[in-house]
Amino acid sequence: MISGLNRLVGLVEEHLDGEFDVRGLAGELGTTEYHLRRMFSSLAGMPLSEYVRRRRMTVAAADVVRGEDDLLGIAVRYGYGSTEAFGRAFRAVHGVGPRDVRRDGGPLRTQPRLRIRLTVEGSSPMDTRLVDRPAFRLVGHAARVPLIHEGVNPHIQRHIAALPQEEHLRLKALGDTEPAGLLQVSDGVDPDGREGSELTYLHGVAVGGDSAAPGDLDVIGVPAGMWAVFRTAGPFPQALQTTWAATATEWFPSNPWRLRPGPSIVAFLERADDFSTATCELWLPVEPA
Repeated sequence: MISGLNRLVGLVEEHLDGEFDVRGLAGELGTTEYHLRRMFSSLAGMPLSEYVRRRRMTVAAADVVRGEDDLLGIAVRYGYGSTEAFGRAFRAVHGVGPRDVRRDGGPLRTQPRLRIRLTVEGSSPMDTRLVDRPAFRLVGHAARVPLIHEGVNPHIQRHIAALPQEEHLRLKALGDTEPAGLLQVSDGVDPDGREGSELTYLHGVAVGGDSAAPGDLDVIGVPAGMWAVFRTAGPFPQALQTTWAATATEWFPSNPWRLRPGPSIVAFLERADDFSTATCELWLPVEPA
């Protein structure tokens, strides 16, 4: 996977002036575009789309400063249909417009080319199990929320706090299959993992495929398949987020599995009353690599 991600970085460099085929590269590597994008964003700390934009604007800045071509010609060269669209992308990266840079020579913010290297990690074993599950459903209360990578997501926090205590008890009583207990479900996550992109968050439980679900609850159908289940304990949500990151940096590169599309699920096994610490299971849908 490390060599594959570096091939992806090389593909970006070869096509800074146009589109490139991520799906085709994924096929050559024997994986999926979904998994490749998820691994890139986890390891690079930014979505592939953001890295491409930063690299394009880094290289385009040199053309702007040299002044040999007009701004429209530079815009078209880097895949933009107008100077306005190019200017917006340029300003988002550099903080100033191309005309200002042409006049003043800067300021410029450079995005270096990424080089992804394997480092010696994994000295602490990850507590993981693989589970083959038949189809089931997730039922509960859903909301559209923005993706936040670090710390508590206030949008999710407000969504849960708005539910009366008796509703939590009702949901818990409905659950009749694994993952057990009250669950935090993230579905429809952008494969690039862009901060602020929207996802569907569901606070609920898992029920068997044949179990009845009350009509006032939202339902997410989950097809049969394999799951990698990671157990984590410690300060919440930091310990959970650390484990989530370690799946990309340690577990997936070391195991013959890849992510498949589907919801990610956090099951709470134990927690402090104030939620400062928790023991959780992180369920990720996987398939053979």
